[in-house]
Amino acid sequence: MTDARVAVTVDLVVLTVREHRLCALVWWRDRPPYAHTWSLPGGFIQLDEDLPVAAERLMAERAGLADARVHLEQLATYGYPDRDPRQRVVSVAYLGLAPDLPASTRAQVVWRPVSDLSESGSIAFDHRRILLDGVERARAKLEYSPLAAAFCPAEFTVAELRRVYEIVWGTPLDPRNFHRKVTGAEGFLVPTGRTTTRDGGRPARVYRRGDAESLHPPMMRPGW
Repeated sequence: MTDARVAVTVDLVVLTVREHRLCALVWWRDRPPYAHTWSLPGGFIQLDEDLPVAAERLMAERAGLADARVHLEQLATYGYPDRDPRQRVVSVAYLGLAPDLPASTRAQVVWRPVSDLSESGSIAFDHRRILLDGVERARAKLEYSPLAAAFCPAEFTVAELRRVYEIVWGTPLDPRNFHRKVTGAEGFLVPTGRTTTRDGGRPARVYRRGDAESLHPPMMRPGW
């Protein structure tokens, strides 16, 4: 007779831009399985809580970001039989994106560049797959939503906005073509009437985020 018990967990893909790199929050495992490797912060749901409540709780308890304002959205569910060597575990992954997130209050939890974690074997369980799915969701959101502006100061230049796209997408963008697209997207950017030289060179116009909830036309990644 087989054991029909199935555990349910929530795993968190929390992304931010730190030191001009796309970074993910990861947990250093000091015990088996997968001792001495990174994993995504997460944990088992409690019998009396809904999944979004569990995600918020684990953001505080496991990720160590109790006071950070992070929008969490459900990413995907992962349930193939051998994903955890200890028992049958189904994981519901949540994606969180926010600018300038602080260091975790947990000593075992740190920010690591996504590029360092995307190597096979560098992260426990199937968390590399979950992380890459979260990164792809984030990249896609930059195409059709004004999310990138949230990673900029309240007032920013087009060059500062372009750097966010380049960091998250992982590819350089043509400055003139990018300027034309973002300033032409309805409700995306609002001119403040001021200029700045903080980018170096000639004075650049300063913008703030508009009230658009989606981008028309969308910002498509090069090659897509």
